[in-house]
Amino acid sequence: MRLRFLLLITCVCTTAFAQPNTQPVPVEPGVSLRLAIYRHAVISNIQYTLNFDIPPVKSGDIAGLESIAFLLKSKDQSLQIDFKQPASQVSSIQVNGKSVPVRLVSDHIIIEPGVLLTGNNKIDIQFMAGNGALNRNDDYLYTLFVPDRARTVFPCFDQPDLKANFLLTLTVPSGWKVLANGSVKDSVAQSTQTTYHFTNSDKLSTYLFAFEAGKFTSVTQLLGNRSAQFLYRETDTAKIRLSVGPVFKAHQDAIEFLQQWTGIPYPFQKVGFVAIPDFQFGGMEHPGAVQYKASSLFLDNGATKDMIISRSNLLSHETAHMWFGDMVTMLWFNDVWMKEVFANFMADKITGKLMGRETFDLKFLQDHYPAAYGVDRTQGANPIRQDLDNLQDAGSMYGNIIYHKAPIMMQQLELLMGKEKFQLGMREYLKKYAYSNATWPDLIAILSKHTTANLYAWNKVWVNQPGRPVFDAEITYSGGKISRFAISQHPEFGGPRTWPQTFAVTLVYPDHNKDITVNMNSSQVELKQAAGLAKPSYIIYNSNGIGYGQFPADKDAVAHIFTVANPLQRASVYISAYENMLSARYFKPAELLNAFMAGLAVEKEETNLRLLTGYIGTIYWEFVSPATRSALAPKLESSLWEAMQQNTLPNNKKILFNSYQHIYLSRDANSRLYVIWQQQKPPAGVKLNEDDYTSLALTIALKTDTPTSILKQQENRITNADRKRRLEFLMPALSLNVQERDAFFNSLADKNNRRKEAWVTAAMVYLHHPLRQQTSEKYLAKSLDLVEEIQTTGDIFFPQTWLQTIFGNYQGKQAADIVRNFLNIHKNYNPKLRAKILQSTDNLFRAERLVE
Repeated sequence: MRLRFLLLITCVCTTAFAQPNTQPVPVEPGVSLRLAIYRHAVISNIQYTLNFDIPPVKSGDIAGLESIAFLLKSKDQSLQIDFKQPASQVSSIQVNGKSVPVRLVSDHIIIEPGVLLTGNNKIDIQFMAGNGALNRNDDYLYTLFVPDRARTVFPCFDQPDLKANFLLTLTVPSGWKVLANGSVKDSVAQSTQTTYHFTNSDKLSTYLFAFEAGKFTSVTQLLGNRSAQFLYRETDTAKIRLSVGPVFKAHQDAIEFLQQWTGIPYPFQKVGFVAIPDFQFGGMEHPGAVQYKASSLFLDNGATKDMIISRSNLLSHETAHMWFGDMVTMLWFNDVWMKEVFANFMADKITGKLMGRETFDLKFLQDHYPAAYGVDRTQGANPIRQDLDNLQDAGSMYGNIIYHKAPIMMQQLELLMGKEKFQLGMREYLKKYAYSNATWPDLIAILSKHTTANLYAWNKVWVNQPGRPVFDAEITYSGGKISRFAISQHPEFGGPRTWPQTFAVTLVYPDHNKDITVNMNSSQVELKQAAGLAKPSYIIYNSNGIGYGQFPADKDAVAHIFTVANPLQRASVYISAYENMLSARYFKPAELLNAFMAGLAVEKEETNLRLLTGYIGTIYWEFVSPATRSALAPKLESSLWEAMQQNTLPNNKKILFNSYQHIYLSRDANSRLYVIWQQQKPPAGVKLNEDDYTSLALTIALKTDTPTSILKQQENRITNADRKRRLEFLMPALSLNVQERDAFFNSLADKNNRRKEAWVTAAMVYLHHPLRQQTSEKYLAKSLDLVEEIQTTGDIFFPQTWLQTIFGNYQGKQAADIVRNFLNIHKNYNPKLRAKILQSTDNLFRAERLVE
């Protein structure tokens, strides 16, 4: 059904080019699919010329001048230009040199057909820019227009398939640095301002148009024969010294790999990127002006292996977007997942080349599977490919399914086709649709030419339907040997279907292992190669980490897992055991927590240790009762501290220290950590930086009766202005005074107080910590009431992170009833937001059943 839906869109668009729709398109909020199809059929050759005058004070208005030149194939009806601001923000409009009255209806400037021409047109608009997507701070700003927020700042045709060139002029306060899609052509300095003229951009969708301006440090280096500019606000000299070079090098490595893999040179005129404090996302792929979260880029000598690999992966991801998403862009945002899956998929390939195959396989398993399962196991699970009627709902398309299940799906597709044939198909796709737009059916049609497999049937279950399979095993023995070994699959929920895929099963013996490849192309498969083999000591299912679903957990495998030499197999068992625990299979929470605790001093692989301590923390806070938690706390505190002291690897010691900090409850632990924070003397072998001490201060403040004193002292230690402001924002969420916490939460009803979304979600973690839930549960209903507004006013990930950080640690019936009552009352609630609520509260509903 969804596949036919998109094929219909493609056909309608093609037909519309040939004969424009004569039926008037309704004027309605957002950008409807119907409006997008019509405009795509009649509008082409778009050139924006934009001038913004940015004042030194962030509260001052930003004056804008704009010219939109375009070719109009038909003027059979009024032209709708998107601008989500009141009419008072528009001073004047001229169409082909003639002044026309300002008519702004439901987010659209209406231009009557009588003043338009069949052929070339030019519309000049004088306006005041909207602030919502300009992210204005005291001494810097940056645009963030994905998915449909360009229209909140300036009038435009805000849909991905109307690509255009952008000729930008910025006037900014003297001393500010600037960055945009085009290069700086020239600048004119005045007494208090400087005007920068940029070269015309490459052809871009509106969501990829971007500029940054403010008090930044600027560094330029050569990447091969190409100059690249890097803006940042970091002040820590050690982080700068250790990070700037590797950031440039990672971009160069990614560009070289992608040029070789795609067979297409870097597709844009320039390379440029900026590190933004507390950026909403990990990164955003504007060509020539890529944005990154500063804390992900700037690392010191205490950075863990996981942090270094994650930085490399992030930089590779955003660079991959230059080909996948920027050069070839989805026709409509229902296929936004395509750009994200290929960016992740290619980033993983780059990481694999740089870090080695073993690291790649382990990292792929750890990064993607738990995150994908975290959504796909829920009643709110969504398919990879979703329907979308209006771009104003496009933000709700984002989530862990497109970022994490989709790369797993793509890996299975590559295995199905073979790497060489898959690469040939991808190269053909990129060349055919370069600097244009394409759909998933367009890609499937090309890939199908390179394989005999039925990709349309495969696509139906992997891409168009939600959920995951549950695997079961049937083994019979005779005379100490396997007589029959069968593996079956069924959907966790929903109608009957099978997920065609391959994975491995490992039979473990005292002196050797036997690997068996499973081609799971039906609901049940017999492993004939296992017949006659001796009974193993235990079995590791999905031992190569490639299979997707809930696998059996051999309890003997878990008991012996810390003796298994292969780190990927250990990670697969950790994941499988945890997933089964959530479904009340094989393990109870406290039982699995104790099993995992046994590995704290044994697991030496850094990223596995992070996975293991993460699961321990989740079970500890979410799936055991407060009484059980209190009983377990002394043993867990002791196990973590002893493991940290015994471990000789600095990164592992830091992971264990952070876990200790996260779970501790005792006064002795609090006193120990307070001395470490106060004297700034970490345990031997543990490296702590300013951010670590701030995190430690926040944790101590949460668990002590003198939070204000501690946080004020930490504030005075911080020299970086951006980090100081963040701590100041968080302080009320940790206050001992319930009324102050109430006032802080209530202030978030004002969207202006939610402007720094990363700060807000950090505050929610502390406000709703299990130790504070008796006084915070009353915020839950209001938090749900705000979700629709947050989806409208916030950036794409904010509704999900808002819900996750609020509901993430609740486990009681009263909290679950609040969610159930909300969903029962709001029967006609936005289905995509309803799904986000069900995804974010899945652990809460599971805890109701699991906590004893």
